[in-house]
Formats: sequence, C-alpha cells, structure tokens
Amino acid sequence: MSYTVGDGSVVLAVAAGIVGYVYVKLESRRKRLEMIHQERLLAMEKGIPLPEFPLEPPRQPLDPDQNVLPILGTVLFSLAVGTMIVLYRTLEADVHSFWVSPLPFAFLGVGLIAFHFLKRDANR
Repeated sequence: MSYTVGDGSVVLAVAAGIVGYVYVKLESRRKRLEMIHQERLLAMEKGIPLPEFPLEPPRQPLDPDQNVLPILGTVLFSLAVGTMIVLYRTLEADVHSFWVSPLPFAFLGVGLIAFHFLKRDANR
C-alpha cells in the first residue's frame, strides 16, 4: 500500500492538533495556578485571610442521556434497512442471497429501541 504526501500531511495535522490541544490545556491550568498563587501572596502581605479553595473543581457526574439508545437504534435500523434494499437491488443473481447480511444490525437497532421503551415503562 502506497501513501501519498497528502496522507502524511493529514496525519501530521491531526498529531499537531492533538499536541496543541494538550499544550493549551496544560498552559491554561498553569497560568490559573500561577494567578491563584500571586493572589495568595498579595493577600498574605496585606494580612487578609483567604478561604481555602480546591485547586481543581470537583467533577460532577453527568446524568446519562435518555435519548442515546433510541437514536442509536434508529440509526442502526435505518442504515441496515437501506443497505439491504441497495444490496437486493444491485447484487447479481449468483450472490443475490447476500442482501440479508445487514439483518443483525437491523435487529440490534430494533432491540435498542424496544429496550428504551421497555425501560421507560418500568420506571413509571
């Protein structure tokens, strides 16, 4: 497999983006800690008591989104049915039975949608 210059530049751009993101996050954290330190030094010089704040705010657990399962189920079901229709219409006669291959994904989508509605009724 031969790679082009464009492939290499895409990989370099993605790597540079990731490194840049990590650098900006670490630099902003460092500057925030430095600013807190300077404020505390000034307050100590003036004799003003400062309350203790945690350096990192505590992470709040996210509530799970209730719409993920039906959305994923709808996407899987619609993609599988669309793929089955395309395969049924375009396959040659000798491999015509291959059109049912996306059926497990359709069943998975229907199962996710059904699970969402059954779980919602159980919580009532």
